Amino acid sequence: MIKKVLIANRGEIALRVIRSCNEMGIKTVAVYSTADKESLHVRFADEAVCIGPPVSKESYLSIPKIMAAAEITNSDAIHPGYGFLSENAEFSKICSESGIKFVGPDWKMIERMGDKVTAKETMKEAGIPTVPGSDGLLNSIKEGKELAKSIGYPVILKATAGGGGKGMRIVNKESEFENAWNSAKAESEASFSNSGLYLEKFIVEPRHIEIQVMGDQYGNVSHLSERDCSIQRRHQKLIEETPSPFVDDELRERMGQAAIKACKYIKYEGAGTIEFLVDINKNFYFMEMNTRIQVEHGITEEVTDYDLIKEQIKVADGVKVSGKNYYPKLHSIECRINAEDPSANFRPCPGKITALHKPGGHGVRVDSHIYSGYVIPPNYDSMIAKLIVSHQSRDEAIVRMKRALKEFIIEGIETTIPFHIKIMNDKNFIKGCLLYTSPSPRDLSTSRMPSSA
Repeated sequence: MIKKVLIANRGEIALRVIRSCNEMGIKTVAVYSTADKESLHVRFADEAVCIGPPVSKESYLSIPKIMAAAEITNSDAIHPGYGFLSENAEFSKICSESGIKFVGPDWKMIERMGDKVTAKETMKEAGIPTVPGSDGLLNSIKEGKELAKSIGYPVILKATAGGGGKGMRIVNKESEFENAWNSAKAESEASFSNSGLYLEKFIVEPRHIEIQVMGDQYGNVSHLSERDCSIQRRHQKLIEETPSPFVDDELRERMGQAAIKACKYIKYEGAGTIEFLVDINKNFYFMEMNTRIQVEHGITEEVTDYDLIKEQIKVADGVKVSGKNYYPKLHSIECRINAEDPSANFRPCPGKITALHKPGGHGVRVDSHIYSGYVIPPNYDSMIAKLIVSHQSRDEAIVRMKRALKEFIIEGIETTIPFHIKIMNDKNFIKGCLLYTSPSPRDLSTSRMPSSA
């Protein structure tokens, strides 16, 4: 039985895990860099261990330091949160070899689904629809051009070890291919020390729809319906909602069953997300699997009344999942609040918060680690809060989100709150249409994303 969990993360997600553990009667250990010594996750954990300087590779990405912290505190489980080491197969393997339960899938599972090419091949074997593209990595520009010609432009080049939009290039015609190839390879090598590229048909005006799943070690899998994560900037999610304004009951059922089929095929254990691209005709294609909890898991919790973090820990402790599926009872929207200046091309704005007022009221949830006087370090991701609202309908949820955003006061730094207010007032967003941060290949003359100025 799990009695003490070390949280190998920081910020909002570390605090989130601590809260669930406290409710379960499980002791917690926080790890922190010197930049995070005043962070709330350090204050609220039962124990805290400093693991190094602000640089991530010397602290939150240092497996030896985290394992040492787990050993000296006698932790019997490690929760990786999201980001950092959450999808690191080596970390999961070392935990297993050390007799410490990794709250997540087995390392072989992470390895199998972490590489996008391998994951795509696995899903093909499972009978899950995939986007037409290369069978594995491309060996040359010539091979890439020939394939692109056969499946038709536009196509997209993707880094096999990619994430966050790095190593991705859309190619609209053959004359653009070589430059896109060279820049994608260079960016991929610089970001991931892996220049491998594969190619897919670029789905014009796709929806980014993901299905939340939970599996156990006994072969049971439940899905918790979809999240629409289509509103993005530079391939980074801005706003998520559930249910999707685009997904009907029939499509939800088809995608949910496909996600379950995929998880059962690979014998998946823990919380995970199957991400699909959905075209305008409601055809869906496997994109990737995240073998961890997602940033946006909170909106699923709000509409299903299902604590995903608790369930993660229960599954890690050998508890069976119900095997039944969960469907939205409400409509929930999440805005990611970042310490960035929208008027300056979303420049990061670390610094001291001089005043803070978080919104409240019925149907409003704020997941955040910030407080008045907190200094946002420049070393990590700029997200400082997740504002989640829920209501009976989408229209009512939008109204509630606008109210909550206006109530959310953060002084001393610039944030993306004004930008989110603009999106909530955008006629296309209100109608449930896609918003583009850059022109669609179908229409290169317009963009529907509100101005950041």
